[in-house]
Amino acid sequence: MSDYSVEELVRLEQRVERLVHLCERLREENRVLREAQEQLQADRASLQEKNEMARSQIESMISRLKAMEQ
Repeated sequence: MSDYSVEELVRLEQRVERLVHLCERLREENRVLREAQEQLQADRASLQEKNEMARSQIESMISRLKAMEQ
């Protein structure tokens, strides 16, 4: 093996190591983002439920006020 081939192999090994680290970092980032997305979806569902309850209560109050006017 010539020195050139050894140098190329060393560079290739370094590139592979960087790619492995990048892959690991991206995998972890992806996991964190998925967890955040799940939490945001749960929060959104909760807020929609609260909004619907408030809407129902307001409609009920409006109906009672209209009934009082008559």
